[in-house]
Amino acid sequence: METQVLAALDRHLDDAARQWLDDALTRIAQHPQAVRAVFPAVGRRCGRAPLLAGWTVADAARARLLGALPLRGTPLAEEVAALYRYGDAAEQRAVLGSLASIEDTDPAYGALGLTLVREALRGNDTRLIEAALGPYAARHLDADGYRHAVLKCVFHSIPLDRITGLDTRADRELARMLGDFAHERVAAGRTVPADIWPVLRTHGAAADASGLAAEAHSPVPERRAAAVLALTAFHATTPTGAARCASSTPTST
Repeated sequence: METQVLAALDRHLDDAARQWLDDALTRIAQHPQAVRAVFPAVGRRCGRAPLLAGWTVADAARARLLGALPLRGTPLAEEVAALYRYGDAAEQRAVLGSLASIEDTDPAYGALGLTLVREALRGNDTRLIEAALGPYAARHLDADGYRHAVLKCVFHSIPLDRITGLDTRADRELARMLGDFAHERVAAGRTVPADIWPVLRTHGAAADASGLAAEAHSPVPERRAAAVLALTAFHATTPTGAARCASSTPTST
């Protein structure tokens, strides 16, 4: 977990909440299974207020509990998976947001938490989808899984700047998929989410192939107007930063 989040948690907790959390951490260090009892109680004992960077107090406190588990590898993965599957949405969000820090603490954890990410992405809870697409997913989702996760965020109106790794993982195929999505929206006379344009601008051929330009000459007024708005937004957008750098980097042969 980010140091800033931990520091913010420590500043926020009152004496009673801090004492409860310290006691819970001690219990878990001595008896790992105790996490099953204390994990659901965090919101009630520590609070649920917003903290920073998308974290709540309860999220951060639960991440502290997960970090205290004296387990490694598969046993740790099994305990974390159980907390996710038997937890409510807030507990699940905390687990998903902690996966990267769990792996940082225990490299043997590896991709064992990827099942939880995929499970969250199959659902329609936007809070879980967003939490799933943090640093851990950016490390471990395969290219196809990552692309479809980004597209799901677009469909669910989750801002793409909340997805970790987009500047490095966006590729031509993702741009093509987003171009097709944009064309479908324009063909329906609808606006296109502005945050897809940096990816399309990075891979201009995808925009050309999407058919958007032809829609600007559509005999249907709604389609024509939507296309003009989309193309104006496209041309006013700068490419994603990493891809601009990549475009100037020689490829190996």
